[in-house]
Amino acid sequence: MAEPVLSVRDLRVEFVTRRGALKAIDGVSFDIARGEVLGVVGESGAGKSVTGSAVTGLIDPPGRITGGEILLSGYRIDNLPPEQMRKVRGKRIGMIFQDPLTSLNPLYRVGDQLTETIRTHTNLSASGARKRAIDLLAEVGIPAPDRRIDSYPHEFSGGMRQRVVIALALCAEPELIIADEPTTALDVSVQAQIIALLKRLGRDHGTAIMLVTHDMGVIAETADRVAVMYAGRIAEIGPVRQVVQNPLHPYAKGLMGAIPSLKGDTHRLTQIPGSMPRLSAIPPGCAFNPRCPFVFDRCRVERPEPIARDLHPVACHLYDEAPARTESVA
Repeated sequence: MAEPVLSVRDLRVEFVTRRGALKAIDGVSFDIARGEVLGVVGESGAGKSVTGSAVTGLIDPPGRITGGEILLSGYRIDNLPPEQMRKVRGKRIGMIFQDPLTSLNPLYRVGDQLTETIRTHTNLSASGARKRAIDLLAEVGIPAPDRRIDSYPHEFSGGMRQRVVIALALCAEPELIIADEPTTALDVSVQAQIIALLKRLGRDHGTAIMLVTHDMGVIAETADRVAVMYAGRIAEIGPVRQVVQNPLHPYAKGLMGAIPSLKGDTHRLTQIPGSMPRLSAIPPGCAFNPRCPFVFDRCRVERPEPIARDLHPVACHLYDEAPARTESVA
């Protein structure tokens, strides 16, 4: 089996406050293979973006990585000095953020921003970097790239700006791209175009993609596998078709049940009661237990570990057949 591009093992991130350390990520593990898209989904506060920031070395104080390992193509990067990590970002790890307008400097032409990034991470000359920038703009679908390269960010539409940001992420042909809510600020038709573009680029370049989103519809259209996160842990991870069509964890079931059917069914959508717990008030046992319709006594005292079920792991006591369950009303 080929070595994964990204391997995260038992990652732990905390934020130190006056009231003590708050665990934002608590034992997260996953791999992403070459050319694979891993979708990371969950409500706001689940830990999706913090996980991406940890991979890119962008956890700022008072946040810190307190445990685990992050390996990029077999080499550990979570313990690199800041100067070395800056060389990894941009060259080996590309980033696509939610709002393309704030991702680009409004005072510089997009060509200047592209060529600067290219020359920082490659040995190309100024003319060679400009030619590569034009080629990248063409590849991501910018019309007349030889003219638009001299435009400013405000002269592009939202969808075109996001295409420029994707070109920026591809400048140095990275092994991994972290895409954090790349379609949220776009309308539905443009979302579909950006999704198709990410899938094609990942396939053509063999780039591993970590797609962070709260939208299960985007996951279903884009990802090869999906990790469902809740309160800083992975509740369920597996092939996207299995998780979407047959979710196992009650939280994953709730997320899928909240998506309207395109078949015209008139059944009521699922509503998950309550909200994501604050970092300072994560309940003992399974963090989802106050909101879970299937909760029983063990859920309130013992944190579930991932259990292999239907070829993918799920962290839920419902699938641990060894101990007898004591049922109780939630």
